[in-house]
Amino acid sequence: MTTHVPILRAASTPDDGILEGPRQLRRLPEGIEERPYELFILRPLGRVIGAQIHGVDLAEPLTPVLREELNRALLEWKVLFFREQRITPGQQRAFAAHWGELETNPFIPQGDTAEVTRFERSAAMPGLENIWHTDVTFRPNPALGSVLRLITVPPIGGDTMWADMAAAYDNLPEEVRERIEGLRAVHDYLPGFARFTDPELLVRHQEQFPSVTHPVVRRHPETGRRTLFVNQAFTTHIVGLPRAESDRLLRYLFTQAHVPEYQVRFRWQPDSVAFWDNRATQHYAVNDYHPHARVAERVAIAGDRPY
Repeated sequence: MTTHVPILRAASTPDDGILEGPRQLRRLPEGIEERPYELFILRPLGRVIGAQIHGVDLAEPLTPVLREELNRALLEWKVLFFREQRITPGQQRAFAAHWGELETNPFIPQGDTAEVTRFERSAAMPGLENIWHTDVTFRPNPALGSVLRLITVPPIGGDTMWADMAAAYDNLPEEVRERIEGLRAVHDYLPGFARFTDPELLVRHQEQFPSVTHPVVRRHPETGRRTLFVNQAFTTHIVGLPRAESDRLLRYLFTQAHVPEYQVRFRWQPDSVAFWDNRATQHYAVNDYHPHARVAERVAIAGDRPY
């Protein structure tokens, strides 16, 4: 008796797609062991990224030992959240300045000083930041990090999400990691701002902000971890690749931030503050609160040149 064996039709997903299955979720750099925090309580909000800090008053100056423990938490969790922080813009600047020189951004309206950028969204001006991105990678030295506080919280919606780009790198197929090692990509302010910024303002700053190149994979200057360092807002192409090949590879790398296992989502409340490591993350401002108002102010800390 002959047994009939059915033949499956040919089918496959694209070679450069994101596939289901287990993912490597490593929060700490290799060789770093878990240690308790002694000066505050830390509550994780995600598996590899995001933690809420209890017991720190951002209105008060930081002692050196508290600053170092908060920095360790930042490096280990990539974004820190603080609730019930009734701070002034000056106190926000003072807190951020513990990590370095503050930078300005001529493309975003400012608050009470040039170091404070103000995001004022309303029915007349809906949110514009709903794309995965790393801040100001069009600079030779992109920001180290940012401190964001919400002034007006919409009654529903308006969350912000962050993605751990070290976890994204860890989970790339080995052949992709080998392919992108040593590659450099061009970053430019125009893709991120041209859609909603006065063209005359953009023209005035062309000489100040020429396009720059950064490694596709950067080494974190403090932890040494490799992180994926391209983003859809500012990365235009990969140096040395034909345009079609560059576009396809970048599309694949951009989508790595979309994987939920690498993400944390924060629901804002009045007097909440977020402090993130811009060298290791991307973020996305969820634009689901229109026509309600959402007002935030951000202070950014100058960083170093990626390598």
